[in-house]
Amino acid sequence: MKNDLWIPSLFESKGGIQVYSAYLLNALRSLSPHSQYRIFLKHDLKSQITETSNFTFHTSGQFPLWSRTASYTFQLIQTSLSQSPHLIISTHLNFTPVAWYLKKLKSIPYWTVAHGIEAWNIQNSLLKIALKDADRILAVSHYTRDRLLKEQNLDPAKVVVLPNTFDSDRFKIVNKPQYLLEQYQLTPQQPIILTVARLAEVERYKGYDRILEALPQIKASIPNVHYILVGKGSDRDRVEQLIAQLNLQDCVSLAGFIPDDQLCDYYNLCDVFAMPSKREGFGIVYLEAMACGKPCLGGNQDGAIDALCHGDLGALVNPDDVESITQALIQILQGDYPNPLMYQPQHLRQAAIDRFGFDSFQQKLQQYLDDFRMRYLLSA
Repeated sequence: MKNDLWIPSLFESKGGIQVYSAYLLNALRSLSPHSQYRIFLKHDLKSQITETSNFTFHTSGQFPLWSRTASYTFQLIQTSLSQSPHLIISTHLNFTPVAWYLKKLKSIPYWTVAHGIEAWNIQNSLLKIALKDADRILAVSHYTRDRLLKEQNLDPAKVVVLPNTFDSDRFKIVNKPQYLLEQYQLTPQQPIILTVARLAEVERYKGYDRILEALPQIKASIPNVHYILVGKGSDRDRVEQLIAQLNLQDCVSLAGFIPDDQLCDYYNLCDVFAMPSKREGFGIVYLEAMACGKPCLGGNQDGAIDALCHGDLGALVNPDDVESITQALIQILQGDYPNPLMYQPQHLRQAAIDRFGFDSFQQKLQQYLDDFRMRYLLSA
């Protein structure tokens, strides 16, 4: 079969959509090694890519940003009209109207992926039509699926869940890294809270403000607690002001940008990973932290419900309730939280792998592909 994948980027950034797209591409490579794939990357450059005999790449990153959307759209339409694929898979909803247009012209079936914010409260009328006509929508969480069905009145049979996955070979349990303890002047026994998030105004929903607001009371119960916030962005100045207002300079470290190869070390440095978000589509960071054997705290109003399996794998709290966040973090750090799995690192890691590991991701994708191929053969 010939398949086209439409992807925002694989190399220019490492956001959730890019990571999901890379895993999807790797799964397809493994499951259907003899199929032909054309991959269209909006923001990447050809020089960043190594092609294979059955994987060819088309890029638009060489075009100026102001003209890139038009150039990318023209490329998608031109290649599909000249040589139609059997299936189009778009890993971003915004590309879906182009797929709908091609389906009308050439009867090409298409799938699309719904992640989080981009899939909620959709107002674009053409995108709404394109979603209704999609052959399959892969939602990264039941939360995203439920919101889509409620807001867009879609056929439930078309919207399935293919949750995020992670690299269990990359994220493993090790001792607290000595170089990070020295860098932040911490002791191995010191309780550490960690959040990994982009510091931007549009990302405040991830809840790092709430943790800062909870820290004075946490510190009253656990005097040597330390909070490390990893991430860069334009919101840093405001965060620094909030730290000063709350007099937390001695117990908060803003790590800023860290290289990808240090991320596992930061997870292993902490004693609890906390991101009480309220608009997260899923949250791969929870999986990565659990793979390192770390207890996790998330919000109970978004995709973290899926990532933490309704509380089976971690703590879920009201992300707007600072008191609930405070008490949950104190309980976790003092070993009193009523979920024994959170204090069994190897078992917690294995539970995350069993539910969200790459093998599980591939198996679910295989089921959806088999169903599509059967329908395709019957209609041929």
